[in-house]
Amino acid sequence: MEVPLLLNDFLRRAAKLYPNKTAIIDGDARYSYAEYQQRCNQLGHALLSLGIEQGDRVCILSPNSHYFLESYYGVTQIGAILVPLNYRLVAADHEYIINHAGVKAVLVDYEYTNVVDTIRENLPNVAHFIVADPRPDRQPQAGWTDWDTLVGTMPVSPTPTIEQGENDTTSINYTSGTTARPKGVMLTHRNVYINAYNFIAHLRIRHEDVELWTLPMFHANGWGGPFAITAMGATHVVLRAVVGADIYSLIEQHGVTFGCMAPAVLSTILNYPDKAKHAIKTKPRFVVAGAPPPAAFIERLEKEMGWEFMQIYGLTETAPIITVSTADYQNPDGTDYARRARAGVEAIGCDIQVLDENGNPVPKDGVSIGEVCARGNMILKGYWEQPEETARAIFDGYFHSGDLAVWDEFSSIHIVDRKKDVIISGGENISSPEIEDALYKHPAVLECAVIGVPSEKWGETPKALVVLREGATATEEEIIAFSRQHLAHFKCPTSIDFVPSLPRTATGKLQKFVIRDQYWQGATRRVN
Repeated sequence: MEVPLLLNDFLRRAAKLYPNKTAIIDGDARYSYAEYQQRCNQLGHALLSLGIEQGDRVCILSPNSHYFLESYYGVTQIGAILVPLNYRLVAADHEYIINHAGVKAVLVDYEYTNVVDTIRENLPNVAHFIVADPRPDRQPQAGWTDWDTLVGTMPVSPTPTIEQGENDTTSINYTSGTTARPKGVMLTHRNVYINAYNFIAHLRIRHEDVELWTLPMFHANGWGGPFAITAMGATHVVLRAVVGADIYSLIEQHGVTFGCMAPAVLSTILNYPDKAKHAIKTKPRFVVAGAPPPAAFIERLEKEMGWEFMQIYGLTETAPIITVSTADYQNPDGTDYARRARAGVEAIGCDIQVLDENGNPVPKDGVSIGEVCARGNMILKGYWEQPEETARAIFDGYFHSGDLAVWDEFSSIHIVDRKKDVIISGGENISSPEIEDALYKHPAVLECAVIGVPSEKWGETPKALVVLREGATATEEEIIAFSRQHLAHFKCPTSIDFVPSLPRTATGKLQKFVIRDQYWQGATRRVN
């Protein structure tokens, strides 16, 4: 018997087996799994009543909320395609994505209706504007249909059964735009189903887990959290914004055992000054991805706080998990923090290769650099309405990530840079994350980013942009001298700029192209 792998199976099972188990905690709102399923059913019926059909695109623009979790199942159960939007983008970016995806209905959090209103006249395909506003004193907004009012009169029973295949597109997730204009990544039911299994297996998701949503739910389908956590009947605890005090309060109050985040969020957790005020009884497992975390972060999390660190790697295009690094892999006592900061080894069902420019595997010597390429059932269907971009990314049987890495004799991957971010100084390839990792060891450095800047002699040389810890001081000469204690001299920054903050995507990825553009105006940058 062959039955299609459909993501709505996850919620169906949880609601059937654990109807009274708490599924979602969102502020004062609490929903059991039975109520979660019913609200998703009501959303599906509401969209059908508006004329949304199988294959239509529905976007959601919202910070983390129970509405967002409902959209993953309410939209997809009627065969429509969800388009999660990055709420940190500007209105022009939303306009581009909504039009490029051909969105027919927009679901928008109350704080972002004004953003959509500024571009409403430029959205010819959008027929319905729906606002999610849980405030008890909410007032009707002109031109907007209230989500709860719309779904409140709808049946709680399942929507009519439709034919769906596991290779049908379930979401279009637009890339974060760290290097170029966003592309629409088509993920299928099969993609997210396989990723959910890997999430459960490698990150040890249990029925008893309580996940804190520090990761934006829009990002790569929340790394699979809406599916893996739901599949196991665990509990979602919603965090609307990354605030250190809120994170610790929710961990304390709800007994959080698990969380996913980018290094920037982990930094917020580690540097929260009032940790001692919270009586935390659990020892959460924290999963970090989005960028290689400094090894010092891992050591602090486990030694200072007694919490567990896990590292994964992937892209929007890979649904996203393709590698995992845990404490015990080739690291019996868990103290090799530099190794644990690596992307790790391939996940179940994923074939990883590190290939040179001729498509040949580079030596597993921890030194030779190649591009990370992957194949498996988690790889995207393609880029929405961009077949030429799909052909550039998927060829010779592999998805080509654009990430540069080395690997060792155990096939453990270590990301060293993006193709466009590698610094070529005097003919030498220099990894900016390696420099950043060294700078994070300086006690005054809170955040840093390293880029290549023009050099008449060397072509380009490393420059570091540094955010200092509150109350700390340091000079350019001091930081450069410190780097020379930890790196080969040709890799060290030749200049330091102290800045108040660094540009990042919503998931904490450094937008190095934003930084780099300041220094390369009028210059031509060489790339390998």
